Amino acid sequence: MTELVVRRLLIDMEAPFDRHWCGGDAFRSALFNALSMSFPVGEQFFIDSVRAGFDLLPSGLREKWRAQVQGFVGQEATHRRLHSLFNTHLERQGLVNAWGPRAQARMKLLEGQDPRHMLAITAANEHFTAILADWMLRNADLLGSTDQRLSTLWLWHSAEESEHKCTAFDLYQATGGNHEWRIRWFRRVTLVFLSDTLRQTVANLRSDGSLWKWSTWSSAAAYLFGKRGLVRQTFRPWRDYRQRDFHPSQHDSTPAERWLADYSDRYLPIGG
Repeated sequence: MTELVVRRLLIDMEAPFDRHWCGGDAFRSALFNALSMSFPVGEQFFIDSVRAGFDLLPSGLREKWRAQVQGFVGQEATHRRLHSLFNTHLERQGLVNAWGPRAQARMKLLEGQDPRHMLAITAANEHFTAILADWMLRNADLLGSTDQRLSTLWLWHSAEESEHKCTAFDLYQATGGNHEWRIRWFRRVTLVFLSDTLRQTVANLRSDGSLWKWSTWSSAAAYLFGKRGLVRQTFRPWRDYRQRDFHPSQHDSTPAERWLADYSDRYLPIGG
């Protein structure tokens, strides 16, 4: 298992940032703001799911998994805290987070269900975040250089998502989760994730007054479907998840490893 180190990011998230912080681009800023709005609720769900999965393990396997689970929980808790600070600035800018409460309401429907369903949902979401993270690390210039704090926040988060991309998946397998339910939840998560991302991004742009500007839509087309487009370059790795013999480790983690090595001055390891 990969050793998961909990890191304290050495940036000041108390200071405000520009409305179009992502290279001055309204669409990209709105998209990443939308994703951040989902993180505090989502990260807590992932933490709870992995903890519940750990409790399902036979006692003889728990020691083998203990450090991995603790590292995962520590990393996700740090992501949740920093994105909560980020989201506070969005609220001050007048943006309304509808994604978080909507996700919380859906999660209540899972209460009392087999914990492996939560693990399957977590594994599917972690696949989304891992392929998004890898794409961001390979196209880091698209975050812009307007505010180094924020580019550091997103690239550090991306590196750690890539680093722990196997945890929920492996725990699902270790607790007896089967391929059919893994794929069933993956399909549902795909629909929910994409629709929630679209809804919150549009809401952010409408609040910002940028929704009907030509520059917004041209930026969206290039960013999503251009030569280095997000959708264009992540479709194949997204599709890989459906294969019966798929494992997250089949996807290259070199960009994450390189970022953590090259920018070690931007964080402080605080444990594993």
